[in-house]
Amino acid sequence: MEILATPGACFDSLPGYDFDDAFTDVGDGLVVHHVEAGSGPVVLLLHGQPTWSYLYRDMINGLADPGHRAVAPDLIGFGKSSKPRHMRDHSYERHVTWMVEWLNATDLDGITLFVQDWGGLIGLRLLAAQPERFARLVVANTGLPTGDQRMPEAFTAWREFVRNTPDFDCGRIVQGGTTRTLSEAEVAAYNAPFPDDSYRAGPRVMPSLVPTSPDDPSSDPNRRAWSVLCRWERPTLTLFSDSDPITAGGERVFQAKIPGAEGQPHRTIEDAGHFLQEDAASVLADTIAAWMR
Repeated sequence: MEILATPGACFDSLPGYDFDDAFTDVGDGLVVHHVEAGSGPVVLLLHGQPTWSYLYRDMINGLADPGHRAVAPDLIGFGKSSKPRHMRDHSYERHVTWMVEWLNATDLDGITLFVQDWGGLIGLRLLAAQPERFARLVVANTGLPTGDQRMPEAFTAWREFVRNTPDFDCGRIVQGGTTRTLSEAEVAAYNAPFPDDSYRAGPRVMPSLVPTSPDDPSSDPNRRAWSVLCRWERPTLTLFSDSDPITAGGERVFQAKIPGAEGQPHRTIEDAGHFLQEDAASVLADTIAAWMR
């Protein structure tokens, strides 16, 4: 496996992102980067594609201030984590394994898990693998597909665009999934991990790893994860946004299937797109902190 590391200079002067770096060896010559702030009960924030922990910069501070330890890692292939150069080196199961290794090494416990986009596809597998580590679950604009349901045509088009477009501009993609206008510096921050296309194998391949048929290699593992979630009685909150055409209505699946979701104060985040962390960071942080209290 050929592994790249983004030069540190690419991350100079990122607006709002002034956290200390931590790196954890997860095997295969790979390291996972994370940032954190605060002390107290752990809130684990998992990003998706094509973002990185920069997405959580405002939520980290918003959760740390009222007395929580907010932790945001970068998935392998993203942010400041190691980047396998070839798409063939990425698989759904490998990404789960790498993050399980990270979780074991950091030994986080009593976790309130917040997942969005691919953060859900991976994070919900972490919870299913080690449910004893998790105290609560917050689900936002994500799902856990098994390939038993037909995927929308918009997803198929997105998958082909990401894999083949010669102009893969992560910052502009994030801008397209938000309702507010990002600054040029913020847009540039989402491109910072990828100085050229050789670093983008992770973001390019992730949509192709989503199970879209019942016999996908990750279909059975996801079904087994659902069997755990369908018995999960600890508090579960859905915070889906009102302006995300890809995941709209997905909250109803979690509310119906997870016992811990019953009777919780589920909320639709207004005026927020797919990347609701950019549009409503303070609303999300305040809602989660109040719910935890």
